[in-house]
Amino acid sequence: MTESAERRPLRGYPVNLIVAGRKCLVVGAGRIAARKIEALLSAGARVHVVAPELGDEVRALRDAGKLTVAQRPFEPSDLDDAWLVTTTADDPATNRAVYAAGDARRLWVNSADDPDNCSFTLMSVVRRGDLVVTIGTGGRSPALAAWLKDRLGAELGPEYETLLELLSEEREAMRASGRSSEDADWKQALDSGMLDLIRAGRVGDAKELLRSCLSSSSV
Repeated sequence: MTESAERRPLRGYPVNLIVAGRKCLVVGAGRIAARKIEALLSAGARVHVVAPELGDEVRALRDAGKLTVAQRPFEPSDLDDAWLVTTTADDPATNRAVYAAGDARRLWVNSADDPDNCSFTLMSVVRRGDLVVTIGTGGRSPALAAWLKDRLGAELGPEYETLLELLSEEREAMRASGRSSEDADWKQALDSGMLDLIRAGRVGDAKELLRSCLSSSSV
């Protein structure tokens, strides 16, 4: 039997979790843990780390007061009040213990590079302001996800953030005036060349073109 046939299916339901102000537990404090922690902190999470030893990056974050730390092995009580759990322990037995304890409490658990002990997997992310593009491989090839992230990141420049702002402003203006934003031909507007105008620094012209396209589509 092939490895792909043996592995547990990880096809999931993509979501954008709001973790601001919520306790997120990270078990492990090495280089990989530091990356996970930075992403959680950027989302506003309250991060608590449990690990016998601290890597330099995690120690610096602790010293800066950006997270709390229990410097010891994992205990099931560490899951108290947690919303989300990430384990990056080098010891597979620790990952299994964290996953089992979290699953018993109906907590979502991610074990880095250990899909058998995951109830969710992480995506590679490209961000341009509030524009978020994610790439996932069901845990099968993080390298491919990272490669695609670099390619998309190079293509999606800062002009897309401006584009999103213009579209959002016009949508809110339509709703405020009592018009339905669902009936507007947004595709026509996006295909009109307004992105090229934004790239050329002609944001005002792009805004006028957007309004013209949406006005004509509502006639």
